[in-house]
Amino acid sequence: MHTLTRPDTPQPSRVHPARAVLIGAVGSTQVAIEALTAATDWTLAGLVTLPPELSHRHSDFADLTARARALDIPVITVEQINRADAIDRITALDPDYLLVIGWSQLCGPELMAIAPGRVIGYHPAPLPRMRGRAAIPWTILSAEPITAGSLFWIDDDVDSGAILDQQFFHVAPDETAASLYQRHMAALATMFDRTLPQVAAGTARRDPQDERYATWTAKRIAADGRIDWRGDAAALDRLIRAVGRPYPGAFTEHRGERLTIWAAEPSPIGPRHQALPGQVIARDAASFTVMCGDGTALRIDDWHGERAPPLHAVLGQPA
Repeated sequence: MHTLTRPDTPQPSRVHPARAVLIGAVGSTQVAIEALTAATDWTLAGLVTLPPELSHRHSDFADLTARARALDIPVITVEQINRADAIDRITALDPDYLLVIGWSQLCGPELMAIAPGRVIGYHPAPLPRMRGRAAIPWTILSAEPITAGSLFWIDDDVDSGAILDQQFFHVAPDETAASLYQRHMAALATMFDRTLPQVAAGTARRDPQDERYATWTAKRIAADGRIDWRGDAAALDRLIRAVGRPYPGAFTEHRGERLTIWAAEPSPIGPRHQALPGQVIARDAASFTVMCGDGTALRIDDWHGERAPPLHAVLGQPA
């Protein structure tokens, strides 16, 4: 059941329309732009985003400046959100609310003080579960059957603030990073439709998270996508699905060449072959199959490299 905001919750001096400054640089930020500009009780007073030369900070970076300017939304590009010049420029926009949707830097106290108690974040996990980094890859790696997108009120810790809204959905057994990413975008759009009017009216939820159920996920880097062929095919399939587009991808090597594996599936032919983990045991015009640990095998259907390795090549070995 939705609970009304407590009387002691800080409220903006103006309620209709509510003024928002949006901070972000990825696909979910784009969803927020469209939702805020479509809402009759909101004004998007400004977008704070990364300059294109810093796009490497996000695998799913989206250049939002053209869309924002087409909507006549002021754009501020910053390298560090907590620097004094950034704080001054955001303060000058006189926001009632800050929406931090798709931004990797933590909000410092000076930024939070611009709209005290009125800073909203989004996390692609069912908070309080899976607080932290890389929630979409970890959802697949952990074989989670159900997940959620969470809108929450940012506090002075990481992903621990009171829940504003959540949208739950099942995770398919063959879910990929790309498909799960898009499902989160749809969940976020649904939540904005029902919560933006409540936030503007001052009646939105602030449900404290239950610390008994909190879990945390660690940061992942591109190197974590390296394939160890000694693992079983099911585990390697999860890795490939978890770190695929829009992320850097799972990878291996052949004769010093990096092979990025974008799509694969377990193959039934493993028990019929005696081969080393990483050895190519079958090949046709569209795929090749690699021996894995525990007598399993993985068929590779989509990869990036100069060419597919020849039959009986051993992948992942030094040149």
